[in-house]
Amino acid sequence: MKRLFGASLRVRLLLGTLLGVSAALLVAGLVLSNLFREQVTRQFLAGLRVHLDQLTASVEAGTDGRPVLSAELVDARWYKPYSGLYWQVDGLRNGQMVPALLRSRSLWDATLRLPADTLVDGEVHVHDTTGPDGLRLRVLERVVHPDDQPAMSWRLSVAQDTRELDEAVSSFVGMLVLSLGVLAVALMAAAAAQVVVGLAPLRSLQSAVSALRAGRLQRLEGDFPAELQPLVDDFNGVLDQNTQIVLRARTQAGNLAHAIQTPLAVLANAAARPDTTPGELARLVDEQVAQARRQVNWHLSRARVAAAVGVPGVRTQVSAVVGPLVKVMERVHAGRHLDFDDRTAEAAQWFAGEEQDLQEMLGNLLDNACKWARSAVRIDVSAVEGAPRPCLQVTVEDDGPGIAEALREKVLVRGARVDEQMPGSGLGLAIVHDLAQWQGGSLRLETSGALGGLCVRLVLPAV
Repeated sequence: MKRLFGASLRVRLLLGTLLGVSAALLVAGLVLSNLFREQVTRQFLAGLRVHLDQLTASVEAGTDGRPVLSAELVDARWYKPYSGLYWQVDGLRNGQMVPALLRSRSLWDATLRLPADTLVDGEVHVHDTTGPDGLRLRVLERVVHPDDQPAMSWRLSVAQDTRELDEAVSSFVGMLVLSLGVLAVALMAAAAAQVVVGLAPLRSLQSAVSALRAGRLQRLEGDFPAELQPLVDDFNGVLDQNTQIVLRARTQAGNLAHAIQTPLAVLANAAARPDTTPGELARLVDEQVAQARRQVNWHLSRARVAAAVGVPGVRTQVSAVVGPLVKVMERVHAGRHLDFDDRTAEAAQWFAGEEQDLQEMLGNLLDNACKWARSAVRIDVSAVEGAPRPCLQVTVEDDGPGIAEALREKVLVRGARVDEQMPGSGLGLAIVHDLAQWQGGSLRLETSGALGGLCVRLVLPAV
């Protein structure tokens, strides 16, 4: 059963609809049949009550004290033998019943066999009994007292066979079953059509995916329902991301090949020159191999970052990275007695990337701020409002001299330095800028309004 339900959405929907429709129609059939039976039974008993009232109004005591009819009852069935409608008057004297003092002609030579019963004057009881020809009868009875015979009571009974009642109920139930059966077939046909129409977009999606895999399409295209469109958009987003990864890999390979060409050309030229001494050649080899190794390490690091960008489930808490970095900077720059104001713990922000990438970016920013700060460094993180996707902004400020606006673009280039006397390689901000772009973020340099020095705003994707 589990495999049957899980094999196909179409089978699952149709079976669910079949079970639901069957249960609903079964309950509806039972309720309607019971309501009809109750209604017909009430009408049947109401008719018998009218006959009992007519009989009560027509019976009176004769000259001999026996009950007689003061007026003929108008229903012709009272006079047709075994017509199915009967009345009978029994006597009750001192607790003893005298049966059939008076009865309808329709009983012919039979009498109504009634159960022993104790009735209050005027109270009506209902019984089921067997009448002539073994037919089931529904009986209404009441007890009355003649005015001139206080010790005498009459038990008035009217009875009617239930064939018409049963036939009416059976006919209604038959029509009801037929109608509900037709309705069930119509509902199942409608459900099948709904399943076919409802699952048609999935077939279109399957065709688009097949065309994509065969290379006929670059993206999923087509008109899809609102429920499937987010899935299509996310899938196209994955395709775009994979395309970007491939382009980044090609770019990295090209950049690496171009970067290694220069050391190789220098070595080739040195080896081709006849006047190159062994010592000079060894020195060139050491220098160019070291340069090639730096280029390889740089591009391998960038390739690792590019491969890790957008990996699902990878996240890093900003405060968990900033706290240890601040402690490291306090030890490295202990002689300068800087005041570190870490506000990242107050906001629980998560970076959508690997921890070592965030450490490298924030480590460079904090180290750069500590080199130029006079006495204070502040770091804060907040969510970026109004962005098309979740982003966070890390702000690193110092109270140093800052960077002139004309030089801010220059310092983002690898190897560029504003002050040659300040120790460093000139790669810090450039590395952060490149890493931020690889992550899909940005790096912006401003003048701090609070501390007066440089304010670096690093925007990164957030979870």
